[in-house]
Amino acid sequence: MKLNELQPQDGSVKKRMRVGRGIGSGKGKTSGSGVKGQKARSGVSINGFEGGQMPLYMRLPKRGFNNIFALNFATVNLGRLQTAIDAKKIDAKKEITEDTLVEAGVVRRKKDGVRLLGNGELKAKVTIKVSGASKSAIEAVEKAGGKVELIVREVAPIKNGKTTKKLNKLNK
Repeated sequence: MKLNELQPQDGSVKKRMRVGRGIGSGKGKTSGSGVKGQKARSGVSINGFEGGQMPLYMRLPKRGFNNIFALNFATVNLGRLQTAIDAKKIDAKKEITEDTLVEAGVVRRKKDGVRLLGNGELKAKVTIKVSGASKSAIEAVEKAGGKVELIVREVAPIKNGKTTKKLNKLNK
């Protein structure tokens, strides 16, 4: 067998149907799209439309809500912090800030701030300045001889010019 003799197996390849080439072809006039109207045209997007009846996705009950003022924190566990200190990525003698954590690669990005969580064990005496911390994390840091300072941020003004009160929901 030679390369120029290669061909697909019989019956494995079907010929393309040429549409809109006369009524004798069987796919003429409307080219298999039925009669005229929206669905005969290209770019139809009527998924979920039920002919004027209230669609199913609108009839089902809705639950919960999205709080537009909710803050999205990057989280750091004490165990991860201790690992970075042991690997000499963070100097335990200096104050540890959110920027320090990002530079050391402990946190990818700050988001709305960094929140310290109490999972793991901290042996080093450190001073940490973060946006939020859990009670267990604060207790663990103080037990190791360090301290946690919380940053309180001012919220941006609302459309009508009035500013909101300081958000101290950070330490929940």
